[in-house]
Amino acid sequence: MRVIGIETSCDETGIAIYDGQRRLLAHVLHSQVALHAEYGGVVPELASRDHVRKVLPLLRQVMAQADTRAADIQGVAYTAGPGLVGALLVGAAIGRSLAWAWGVPAVAIHHMEGHLLAPLLEENPPDFPFVALLVSGGHTQLVRVDGVGRYHILGESLDDAAGEAFDKTAKLLGLGYPGGPALARLAARGNPQRFHFPRPMTNRPGLDFSFSGLKTQAVNSVKQHQDDQARADIAYAFQEAVVDTLAIKCQRALRETGLQRLVVSGGVSANTLLRERLRDMTHELGAQVYYPRLEFCTDNGAMIAYAGYQRLRAGQSEPLAFFAVPRWSMNDLAPP
Repeated sequence: MRVIGIETSCDETGIAIYDGQRRLLAHVLHSQVALHAEYGGVVPELASRDHVRKVLPLLRQVMAQADTRAADIQGVAYTAGPGLVGALLVGAAIGRSLAWAWGVPAVAIHHMEGHLLAPLLEENPPDFPFVALLVSGGHTQLVRVDGVGRYHILGESLDDAAGEAFDKTAKLLGLGYPGGPALARLAARGNPQRFHFPRPMTNRPGLDFSFSGLKTQAVNSVKQHQDDQARADIAYAFQEAVVDTLAIKCQRALRETGLQRLVVSGGVSANTLLRERLRDMTHELGAQVYYPRLEFCTDNGAMIAYAGYQRLRAGQSEPLAFFAVPRWSMNDLAPP
């Protein structure tokens, strides 16, 4: 089965083709970073309009790269949520229309399921079951994964997600968009001894997260210290606190579930310090950690094509009506 994946949940347009026998044939990605940079964050209306302009040209491009004609496509997968509703509707409308025109089934994909399954695109994918840390944009979750569609949320953020906290703190420090990578670069010049931020919710049982307090501490620290070196020192303390918190909760999840495999996916999974801490932690536990390749840490069409392939080959498909769900819990997903 050969499946097209369409990702338009936020500020990146991703198109890919996945083949059950030949695996990932081609993928292309258009980032809207330059479009939104002057506003310091994503402007939903601009994002939606840009997806309208980019989806079909990128679709033609990826089909040419994969040497694929419309007659070769046997299914279409598109992100239906969570995300920006206008952006989601672009991909859903185009994806469902293409499937109808080509006479093939279509399937709506949960964005976070795409991230969760992205490491399975690699040459040495993890076996089920495993614990997944999903750190993408507005989501921070720990999930037990027993198979495709068989998910149990162990913990999630009660307020700001890690990615949101990175972006908001970066903006506070006068850094550009996207904020996470910029904050990490600034933190490299920080003094480890100057500030110490707490590791929220690590001194109590449970696997939920809370990062809004760290953002508030960063705000107070910036108000009290205006020099340039203080900005780097605050960035260092903030990044250390977020990374330590994520690592502590991952260690706790592995111990509580008794599992030996950890999957980490989403934009924050590209953070170098986080990878170092998780490498050391899993080594101490005798566990293994898996990531998607860097280009698949952020939003992309390949993960949607792969998730769509898994569900379509199991017989799942959508009626002619299409939908977009800005808020969509993974607890609502059923096995294919």
